[in-house]
Amino acid sequence: MPYRPVAPYSAITARPPSRWPGGRGLAVYVALGIEEYRPDDGLTEDIMPGASKPDLVNRSWRDYGNRVGGFRLIDRLAGYGLAPAILLNTDVYDTAGPLLDHARAAGCEVVGHGLTNSDTLATLDPAAEEAYLEAVRDRIAREEGYPPGGWSSPWLAHSPTTLANLARTGYRYVLDFRLDDQPVMLDTADGPLMALPYGLEINDSTTAIGRQTPARDFADMIVDEFDELLLASREQALVMSIVVHSFVSGQPFRLRALTRALDHIAGHRDAVWFTQPRHIAAAWSLRPR
Repeated sequence: MPYRPVAPYSAITARPPSRWPGGRGLAVYVALGIEEYRPDDGLTEDIMPGASKPDLVNRSWRDYGNRVGGFRLIDRLAGYGLAPAILLNTDVYDTAGPLLDHARAAGCEVVGHGLTNSDTLATLDPAAEEAYLEAVRDRIAREEGYPPGGWSSPWLAHSPTTLANLARTGYRYVLDFRLDDQPVMLDTADGPLMALPYGLEINDSTTAIGRQTPARDFADMIVDEFDELLLASREQALVMSIVVHSFVSGQPFRLRALTRALDHIAGHRDAVWFTQPRHIAAAWSLRPR
């Protein structure tokens, strides 16, 4: 069977010139994962794989993000005029409410990211998946006063019906894929869904934990990604994402390295649109065709 792409092929060289609001070429957003896990059950992100049960060591490492790291990341980003998009496991409302109060006060956008990160959509049947997406949507709407426009799947895992179910349940854009440097419209059985560029490698989970990349090297990756995209954005509106997690980049030594990368990016703020996924999606929807 031939390969079936996520979206119809489009060469970036064949697209017309475009700009973001204010005439800027590069939109930069930060996605901050704030997560909850069921103790010793389901999927986990571990710094020490294979720990004994009960796994108090990895559990405490992850807890650090909601007790300490998330606050520091939000405050550090605020110093650069950046309010991140929170990729939220909604169980955090019950376990670390003050962190979400802090995020709300900072003007963060909340993006659906499951009930907990012990979950995966990949094993759900269509009806159960739809109910799961609705549960996340409804909890965020109740707590924040608005339903989430965006979704990011726990573990970037999907079922055959995920994209259609997202469109059906009211999500307008998804932060899971890096198939382009511009937003891409996906056609689903239940309507359109916008895929915003999401850094699979400019991501502290896949890179710093998954590949054990040193913090300084991860910061260099951010700088190099930014410089190259800024150059490429002279005639086309492009998107860069930086994906961090409260318990990963919230660790002091990683936060220090991340700060150096943010210093570099902030030095070009006149040429960059620091923004959030909701604003990127809205602006892209209104662009001249």
